[in-house]
Amino acid sequence: MSVFLETSMIIKKILFLSLAVCVFGFAAFGQSDRSRRPRVAPTPVPTPTPLPSADRGGPPVLGGARNAPTQPTAEEVIGGDDDVIRVETNLVTMPVSVLDRDGRFISGLQQRDFQIFENGTPQKVEYFQSVEQPFTVILLLDVSPSTQFRMDEIQRAAMTFVDSLRPADRMMVMSFDEYIHVLCPITNDRYEMKNAIRQAEFGDGTSLYDAVDDVIRRRLSGVQGRKAVVLFTDGVDTTSHRATIQSTTAAAEELDALFYPIRFDTSRDLAGGGMGMPAPRRQNRRITMGDILGAILTGGNVQVGSGAPGGGTRAEYERGRQYLQDLAQKTGGREFEADSIYNLQAAFTGIAEELRRQYTLGYYPDKVGTVGERRQIKIRVHRPNVVVRAKNSYIVGDSRRTLAGI
Repeated sequence: MSVFLETSMIIKKILFLSLAVCVFGFAAFGQSDRSRRPRVAPTPVPTPTPLPSADRGGPPVLGGARNAPTQPTAEEVIGGDDDVIRVETNLVTMPVSVLDRDGRFISGLQQRDFQIFENGTPQKVEYFQSVEQPFTVILLLDVSPSTQFRMDEIQRAAMTFVDSLRPADRMMVMSFDEYIHVLCPITNDRYEMKNAIRQAEFGDGTSLYDAVDDVIRRRLSGVQGRKAVVLFTDGVDTTSHRATIQSTTAAAEELDALFYPIRFDTSRDLAGGGMGMPAPRRQNRRITMGDILGAILTGGNVQVGSGAPGGGTRAEYERGRQYLQDLAQKTGGREFEADSIYNLQAAFTGIAEELRRQYTLGYYPDKVGTVGERRQIKIRVHRPNVVVRAKNSYIVGDSRRTLAGI
């Protein structure tokens, strides 16, 4: 009997040791296998936001999911001993507005309806999205001496714009003369916005370029989502110390925000002999800033009238006009001549749709460019009689740099 018990104990020990060896061996093999296989940690991809139904009336869309094209992002492949292999990609995305000849947004387009060309070479559309979401807008007011006769008008216009915002929309109010003034930070508090607008007072000098540079580099650089700048000015700069036409235009081109300059002509003192005397007013009703801002959001009729006196040489005003046009064109926005258009219904209807709806397209360039290289972009839509509004170029950036975000 004792011999039988001893034999049983020996068998149990052998089985236990065999089992332990097997478990240990499988564990060691699994660890070895994992150490040999790198794990891929892909760069997070934003989840597309579905387009709300028409009856829900989503908030206006100002910018695009990636208004400025993005440059290569990295996908990390992490191997043993924490070594990292970077697989570079270069998805380029941009917002696109498609309107009919009357300025109305064309909905229902599909990915197959678009064709992208980079430097004249067809590209495959890899990313397609149609979205509506809240926006952030910077209201930038020129309060230099040339605008002193329009200060009340500009303030009333800004109030109208505030009343047109939707609950989820946000706004920062800024003004500039020789210095830059932040009248209220980014907020969706309507009372705070209006109180800030009431504080706007005209001063000396015009640091337009410095103000635009401040908006680009400090106020919008960390803002996520859709965004735009509504800029009221005559375009003439007299006191900027840091920024220039060239530097701000280049910076705006890389910003994922639309610029909507609204230029009002203050040059009529030139008609008075250059002595600062205003020219006689015309009898037609003068277009107001309130009319413009209201029409941008609702698509209304605006009648034009006479202007107000200002200062500067004819060459300075022409340079200012070109500067504002470049800001709008390079960012995908639009420039308005506040004193020269008699009926803005079609134009403002189109702008209102641009603010509310956009398509976002993305592609992988067939040739990777070098940092600093400018690439030309052309978007075609396979529909007759349409107007396509989008950025027409981008500058290749550092592979670790993101020029725009959703």
